[in-house]
Amino acid sequence: MSLTERINQDLKNSMKAGDKLRTETIRSIRALILEFEKSGSGKELNSEEELKLLTGAAKKRKDSIEQFRNAGREDLAVKEENELEILQSYLPKQLSPDEIKNEIERIAKEINAVSKDDFPKLMPAAMKELKGKADGKEVRAMVEEYLGK
Repeated sequence: MSLTERINQDLKNSMKAGDKLRTETIRSIRALILEFEKSGSGKELNSEEELKLLTGAAKKRKDSIEQFRNAGREDLAVKEENELEILQSYLPKQLSPDEIKNEIERIAKEINAVSKDDFPKLMPAAMKELKGKADGKEVRAMVEEYLGK
């Protein structure tokens, strides 16, 4: 089942269940998909593009949570956290910090990255491998930590 089909089915189910937050969040995902399809870019919505849309939406939610917390708006931060949780149900399972660290070590050994000078080699390789499975900020911090040893 494609993401679009899954979104449409989940939207119907959430509307029937009267789950307002889930319905709003799914509608926002659906709007992203429709915007992509009507953009005229000529690209087709494949799994890579779906992942890009969803991770972008998740990143926006994370940024909003941080901004709301800094402004003392806990109510809005909680709403964004709930939306983020719904969004993450459509993303691949996120790796734990230990799993990310193990992957970075494996990739570093494959490409022979050992010092800070190898950051431009290791970071793109790690992001390519971990795309959608881990937050970019977390990957960057762990790559820097690994190379800083």
